[in-house]
Amino acid sequence: MARVVVDVMLKPEILDPQGQAVQRALPRLGFDGIAIAEVRQGKRFELEVDGPVDEAALTRIQELADTFLANTVIEDFTVRVES
Repeated sequence: MARVVVDVMLKPEILDPQGQAVQRALPRLGFDGIAIAEVRQGKRFELEVDGPVDEAALTRIQELADTFLANTVIEDFTVRVES
């Protein structure tokens, strides 16, 4: 069994209000000694795949991410196999 990870993030030009809220909250939560320039929030999907993850399986997972997991108008995604 293999694990395929799909990471979905807002495109850089899209405003991320949740990331901004986290960034503003960090000093109030005691994390004020860290120089964090920006926080972006995203989604991570872990797919457990029975059988080998070959090029055909990766292509289908790319299609799945493109049509179902990500809104490609405002989000980018990456697909990778974890060992």
